[in-house]
Amino acid sequence: MATPVYKRILLKLSGEALMGDDSYGINRQVIERIVAEIAEVVEMGVQVALVIGGGNIFRGVAPAAAGMDRATADYMGMLATVMNSMALQDAMSRGGLDCRVQSALNLEQVAEPFIRGKALRYLEEGKVVIFAAGIGSPFFTTDTAAALRGVEMGAEVVIKATKVDGIYTADPKKDPHAVRYQSLSFSEAISKNLQVMDATALTLCRDQKLPIIVFSIFKPGALKRVLTGEGEGTLVRVE
Repeated sequence: MATPVYKRILLKLSGEALMGDDSYGINRQVIERIVAEIAEVVEMGVQVALVIGGGNIFRGVAPAAAGMDRATADYMGMLATVMNSMALQDAMSRGGLDCRVQSALNLEQVAEPFIRGKALRYLEEGKVVIFAAGIGSPFFTTDTAAALRGVEMGAEVVIKATKVDGIYTADPKKDPHAVRYQSLSFSEAISKNLQVMDATALTLCRDQKLPIIVFSIFKPGALKRVLTGEGEGTLVRVE
Protein backbone atom coordinates (compact mmCIF):
# COMPACT_ATOMS: atom_id res chain seq x y z
CA MET A 1 0.00 0.00 0.00
CA ALA A 2 1.31 3.44 -0.97
CA THR A 3 2.42 5.76 1.81
CA PRO A 4 0.25 8.89 2.12
CA VAL A 5 1.92 12.28 1.87
CA TYR A 6 -0.48 13.76 4.44
CA LYS A 7 -1.44 12.35 7.84
CA ARG A 8 -4.45 14.59 8.59
CA ILE A 9 -6.64 16.31 6.00
CA LEU A 10 -9.70 18.53 5.83
CA LEU A 11 -11.87 17.40 2.92
CA LYS A 12 -14.31 20.01 1.59
CA LEU A 13 -17.27 18.56 -0.33
CA SER A 14 -19.80 20.73 -2.10
CA GLY A 15 -23.42 19.80 -1.59
CA GLU A 16 -23.75 19.63 -5.37
CA ALA A 17 -21.25 16.75 -5.38
CA LEU A 18 -23.92 14.56 -3.76
CA MET A 19 -26.50 15.20 -6.50
CA GLY A 20 -24.85 13.24 -9.26
CA ASP A 21 -26.93 13.88 -12.38
CA ASP A 22 -30.04 14.70 -10.34
CA SER A 23 -31.41 18.24 -10.28
CA TYR A 24 -31.26 18.41 -6.46
CA GLY A 25 -31.15 16.18 -3.39
CA ILE A 26 -28.85 13.25 -2.60
CA ASN A 27 -28.00 10.52 -5.09
CA ARG A 28 -27.50 7.27 -3.20
CA GLN A 29 -25.02 5.77 -5.67
CA VAL A 30 -22.91 8.93 -5.61
CA ILE A 31 -22.78 9.16 -1.82
CA GLU A 32 -21.85 5.46 -1.53
CA ARG A 33 -19.01 5.92 -4.03
CA ILE A 34 -17.70 8.97 -2.15
CA VAL A 35 -17.80 7.01 1.09
CA ALA A 36 -15.84 4.18 -0.55
CA GLU A 37 -13.16 6.70 -1.64
CA ILE A 38 -12.93 8.06 1.91
CA ALA A 39 -12.79 4.56 3.40
CA GLU A 40 -9.85 3.75 1.14
CA VAL A 41 -7.74 6.61 2.50
CA VAL A 42 -8.82 5.98 6.11
CA GLU A 43 -7.52 2.44 5.66
CA MET A 44 -4.19 3.98 4.67
CA GLY A 45 -4.04 5.65 8.10
CA VAL A 46 -5.09 9.14 7.01
CA GLN A 47 -7.14 11.11 9.54
CA VAL A 48 -10.11 12.69 7.76
CA ALA A 49 -12.15 15.70 8.85
CA LEU A 50 -14.87 16.84 6.50
CA VAL A 51 -16.96 19.94 5.77
CA ILE A 52 -19.89 19.66 3.37
CA GLY A 53 -22.02 22.31 1.69
CA GLY A 54 -25.78 22.37 1.38
CA GLY A 55 -26.39 23.57 -2.17
CA ASN A 56 -27.98 20.31 -3.31
CA ILE A 57 -30.80 20.70 -0.77
CA PHE A 58 -31.04 24.49 -0.70
CA ARG A 59 -31.38 24.49 -4.49
CA GLY A 60 -34.82 22.94 -4.05
CA VAL A 61 -36.04 25.89 -1.96
CA ALA A 62 -34.00 28.63 -3.64
CA PRO A 63 -36.95 30.09 -5.59
CA ALA A 64 -38.85 30.59 -2.33
CA ALA A 65 -35.74 32.15 -0.77
CA ALA A 66 -35.51 34.85 -3.45
CA GLY A 67 -35.73 38.22 -1.72
CA MET A 68 -35.44 36.59 1.69
CA ASP A 69 -33.39 38.18 4.45
CA ARG A 70 -29.78 37.08 3.88
CA ALA A 71 -29.21 35.89 7.45
CA THR A 72 -32.38 33.77 7.35
CA ALA A 73 -31.38 32.24 4.03
CA ASP A 74 -27.89 31.48 5.38
CA TYR A 75 -29.32 29.72 8.44
CA MET A 76 -31.48 27.63 6.10
CA GLY A 77 -28.32 26.73 4.21
CA MET A 78 -26.64 25.67 7.45
CA LEU A 79 -29.53 23.34 8.21
CA ALA A 80 -29.12 21.85 4.74
CA THR A 81 -25.50 21.02 5.56
CA VAL A 82 -26.70 19.22 8.69
CA MET A 83 -29.02 17.07 6.58
CA ASN A 84 -26.16 16.23 4.21
CA SER A 85 -23.88 15.43 7.14
CA MET A 86 -26.44 13.04 8.62
CA ALA A 87 -26.86 11.31 5.27
CA LEU A 88 -23.10 10.99 4.88
CA GLN A 89 -22.71 9.69 8.44
CA ASP A 90 -25.38 7.04 7.80
CA ALA A 91 -23.67 5.94 4.57
CA MET A 92 -20.32 5.77 6.36
CA SER A 93 -21.77 3.67 9.17
CA ARG A 94 -23.23 1.25 6.62
CA GLY A 95 -19.83 1.21 4.93
CA GLY A 96 -18.02 0.23 8.13
CA LEU A 97 -16.56 3.63 8.97
CA ASP A 98 -16.74 5.10 12.46
CA CYS A 99 -18.00 8.65 12.03
CA ARG A 100 -19.08 11.58 14.21
CA VAL A 101 -21.03 14.72 13.25
CA GLN A 102 -20.37 17.94 15.11
CA SER A 103 -22.60 20.94 14.45
CA ALA A 104 -21.84 24.64 14.86
CA LEU A 105 -25.56 25.09 15.63
CA ASN A 106 -27.07 23.61 18.78
CA LEU A 107 -28.93 20.54 17.48
CA GLU A 108 -28.20 18.00 20.18
CA GLN A 109 -30.91 15.55 19.07
CA VAL A 110 -29.12 14.90 15.79
CA ALA A 111 -25.50 16.00 16.22
CA GLU A 112 -22.90 16.76 18.84
CA PRO A 113 -21.97 20.41 19.38
CA PHE A 114 -18.62 21.44 17.95
CA ILE A 115 -15.98 20.85 20.62
CA ARG A 116 -12.44 21.18 19.30
CA GLY A 117 -10.76 18.89 21.85
CA LYS A 118 -13.28 16.12 21.32
CA ALA A 119 -12.97 16.40 17.54
CA LEU A 120 -9.19 16.12 17.78
CA ARG A 121 -9.53 13.02 19.94
CA TYR A 122 -11.91 11.44 17.44
CA LEU A 123 -9.41 12.02 14.64
CA GLU A 124 -6.58 10.51 16.66
CA GLU A 125 -8.81 7.46 17.27
CA GLY A 126 -9.26 7.00 13.53
CA LYS A 127 -12.83 8.27 13.36
CA VAL A 128 -14.05 10.48 10.52
CA VAL A 129 -15.38 13.81 11.80
CA ILE A 130 -17.96 15.77 9.81
CA PHE A 131 -18.37 19.45 10.70
CA ALA A 132 -21.92 20.63 9.95
CA ALA A 133 -23.65 24.03 9.90
CA GLY A 134 -20.66 26.00 8.66
CA ILE A 135 -19.22 28.16 11.42
CA GLY A 136 -22.67 28.78 12.91
CA SER A 137 -22.94 32.39 11.70
CA PRO A 138 -24.51 33.85 8.57
CA PHE A 139 -22.50 35.63 5.85
CA PHE A 140 -19.74 33.00 5.90
CA THR A 141 -19.49 30.23 3.32
CA THR A 142 -18.70 26.56 3.87
CA ASP A 143 -15.37 27.27 2.14
CA THR A 144 -14.54 29.54 5.06
CA ALA A 145 -15.76 26.85 7.48
CA ALA A 146 -13.43 24.36 5.79
CA ALA A 147 -10.47 26.72 6.11
CA LEU A 148 -11.26 27.51 9.76
CA ARG A 149 -11.82 23.90 10.81
CA GLY A 150 -8.74 22.84 8.90
CA VAL A 151 -6.63 25.28 10.91
CA GLU A 152 -8.32 24.30 14.20
CA MET A 153 -7.78 20.59 13.56
CA GLY A 154 -4.14 21.03 12.61
CA ALA A 155 -4.81 19.60 9.14
CA GLU A 156 -1.82 19.51 6.81
CA VAL A 157 -3.90 20.38 3.76
CA VAL A 158 -7.41 21.42 2.72
CA ILE A 159 -8.60 19.23 -0.14
CA LYS A 160 -11.48 20.73 -2.12
CA ALA A 161 -13.52 18.18 -4.07
CA THR A 162 -15.21 19.65 -7.15
CA LYS A 163 -16.61 18.61 -10.51
CA VAL A 164 -13.42 19.79 -12.26
CA ASP A 165 -10.04 18.04 -11.97
CA GLY A 166 -8.13 21.11 -10.82
CA ILE A 167 -7.73 24.84 -11.35
CA TYR A 168 -7.65 26.08 -14.96
CA THR A 169 -6.60 29.29 -16.66
CA ALA A 170 -10.26 29.63 -17.72
CA ASP A 171 -13.49 27.66 -17.43
CA PRO A 172 -12.66 24.41 -19.28
CA LYS A 173 -16.33 23.90 -20.11
CA LYS A 174 -16.40 27.19 -22.01
CA ASP A 175 -12.81 27.50 -23.25
CA PRO A 176 -11.34 24.41 -24.98
CA HIS A 177 -7.90 26.02 -24.76
CA ALA A 178 -7.98 26.33 -20.96
CA VAL A 179 -4.91 24.81 -19.31
CA ARG A 180 -4.83 23.13 -15.92
CA TYR A 181 -2.32 24.40 -13.38
CA GLN A 182 -0.19 21.71 -11.76
CA SER A 183 0.48 24.13 -8.92
CA LEU A 184 0.39 27.83 -8.20
CA SER A 185 0.98 30.17 -5.28
CA PHE A 186 -1.67 31.86 -3.16
CA SER A 187 -0.59 35.21 -4.62
CA GLU A 188 -1.21 33.91 -8.15
CA ALA A 189 -4.60 32.47 -7.21
CA ILE A 190 -5.68 35.77 -5.66
CA SER A 191 -4.24 38.12 -8.30
CA LYS A 192 -5.70 36.07 -11.17
CA ASN A 193 -9.07 35.76 -9.40
CA LEU A 194 -9.19 32.04 -10.09
CA GLN A 195 -12.12 31.35 -7.73
CA VAL A 196 -10.34 28.56 -5.83
CA MET A 197 -12.34 29.45 -2.71
CA ASP A 198 -13.97 32.63 -1.53
CA ALA A 199 -11.59 35.43 -0.54
CA THR A 200 -12.01 34.94 3.22
CA ALA A 201 -11.18 31.23 3.04
CA LEU A 202 -8.27 31.75 0.67
CA THR A 203 -6.77 34.51 2.82
CA LEU A 204 -7.11 32.44 6.00
CA CYS A 205 -5.34 29.47 4.41
CA ARG A 206 -2.60 31.73 3.07
CA ASP A 207 -2.03 33.46 6.42
CA GLN A 208 -1.99 30.13 8.31
CA LYS A 209 0.24 28.49 5.66
CA LEU A 210 -2.32 25.79 4.95
CA PRO A 211 -2.04 24.51 1.36
CA ILE A 212 -5.09 23.71 -0.75
CA ILE A 213 -5.54 20.98 -3.35
CA VAL A 214 -8.43 21.13 -5.81
CA PHE A 215 -9.43 17.87 -7.53
CA SER A 216 -12.42 16.09 -9.08
CA ILE A 217 -14.36 13.81 -6.75
CA PHE A 218 -15.91 12.18 -9.82
CA LYS A 219 -12.66 10.57 -11.00
CA PRO A 220 -12.41 7.07 -9.46
CA GLY A 221 -9.43 6.77 -7.10
CA ALA A 222 -8.60 10.48 -7.36
CA LEU A 223 -8.63 11.12 -3.60
CA LYS A 224 -6.12 8.34 -3.01
CA ARG A 225 -3.88 9.67 -5.79
CA VAL A 226 -4.01 13.15 -4.23
CA LEU A 227 -2.89 11.74 -0.88
CA THR A 228 -0.08 9.65 -2.35
CA GLY A 229 1.35 12.62 -4.24
CA GLU A 230 0.65 11.37 -7.74
CA GLY A 231 0.03 14.83 -9.19
CA GLU A 232 -3.75 14.63 -9.15
CA GLY A 233 -5.52 18.00 -9.14
CA THR A 234 -3.94 21.42 -8.56
CA LEU A 235 -1.90 22.45 -5.52
CA VAL A 236 -2.16 25.99 -4.17
CA ARG A 237 1.16 26.07 -2.40
CA VAL A 238 2.43 28.02 0.58
CA GLU A 239 4.84 30.76 -0.43
